[in-house]
Amino acid sequence: MDTYRELCLGVPKEYESIRANAHRFAKEVMRPAAIELDRMADPKDVIAPDSPLRQVLKKAYGLGYHVAGLPVAIGGLGLDPLGSHILHEELAWGSVDLSIAIGVAGFPAMIAATSGNPDLYETFVKPYVEDREAAIIGCWAITEPNHGSDHLMVGTPEFHDPKVKGEVVARADGDSYVIKGQKAAWVSNGTIATHAALYLRIDSESPHAAAGMSGGGIAVVPLNLPGVSKGKPLNKMGQRALNQGEIFFENVRIPRHYMVVNSDSYEQHTMATLTMANGGMSTAFTGLARAAYEAALDYSKERIQGGRPICEHQLVQKRLFEMFTKVEACRALSRAVTVYNSSSGMPSLQHAIAAKTFCTQASFEVASDALQIFGGNGLSKEYPVEKLFRDARASLIEDGTNEVLSLAGARHILAEADGHGHA
Repeated sequence: MDTYRELCLGVPKEYESIRANAHRFAKEVMRPAAIELDRMADPKDVIAPDSPLRQVLKKAYGLGYHVAGLPVAIGGLGLDPLGSHILHEELAWGSVDLSIAIGVAGFPAMIAATSGNPDLYETFVKPYVEDREAAIIGCWAITEPNHGSDHLMVGTPEFHDPKVKGEVVARADGDSYVIKGQKAAWVSNGTIATHAALYLRIDSESPHAAAGMSGGGIAVVPLNLPGVSKGKPLNKMGQRALNQGEIFFENVRIPRHYMVVNSDSYEQHTMATLTMANGGMSTAFTGLARAAYEAALDYSKERIQGGRPICEHQLVQKRLFEMFTKVEACRALSRAVTVYNSSSGMPSLQHAIAAKTFCTQASFEVASDALQIFGGNGLSKEYPVEKLFRDARASLIEDGTNEVLSLAGARHILAEADGHGHA
């Protein structure tokens, strides 16, 4: 049962067609593929050339979902923030892990597009926009073996602590940068990616160099360059259709202009990226929460206990209504934050963090309640709800643990309360 009801009466009518098409793709293509990929014991099979993962990505690119928010003039779908939210909630309803893979695929191209450099546009942006075969797949290479949530404490004193430094380092060498170091196994699309939006530390001996994590940069790096190697795909509890794995850089040389963001603008750019990423996570797990709620609602009408469907029992009714409320709250908050932060000249990181932490926690609770309604069947792999539960659990950790993100959000709130403006 599709329980979606559009409460915003001002939504353009054409968005219903967009949602309907995305819902059909999510139901008929993404969800069956995600279930098949989830059941593969070896993650290497997930990324095989003939894998359903490759087929889903190719079909998604064919529909232009990888460039949904880009202007029609350059080959995108031209969706505004509201339209993008509607689209991505539907894709995540079908499969949150595959929807994240599609979303992350565009990170390098988006980073290159912010540079305003025509050469970078021709080299990285244009080929990605024109790709309809999923030949170009990006990754967001930020997490490191000893630095996960450290990277996300933007705007806090900890971000400037000189004792906390990134492990992937770029050293200037004439017209090039030479990169050395390792990214951790949690890089989404890591072992299938052709390009990386690489977050790194820029080596500098200047006494005025930015300290700690703030002394970073962002480079767009083709992953077929000499010195790049990849680890094996990660074997995970949940989100198994989302490929993740290590990337190693051993004296990898890139042209100097591939360093799109340097230390002067790194903190500001990272804050903007985290605002976008947190909003995206809130949207995705709104979709998962709705999928879990709908699965439980349908099952409650079919399962007979005490001589009648369990949906007629009051405790089940109360649980269903609480799940419904959380789904609607997730959509309202994630949508409001996404639209505001994509349209405002002063995006709010604390609101984006609030959306991410609230929606992921709510999705986990809804998935847990759905599993409870399924009872013993909820523990069986014959039913999709146990996958939703495992997928939701990962969200409390990925893209920054909810606890650390909450601390970062609190620092921004306090900075504003102390009169320092937008942190």
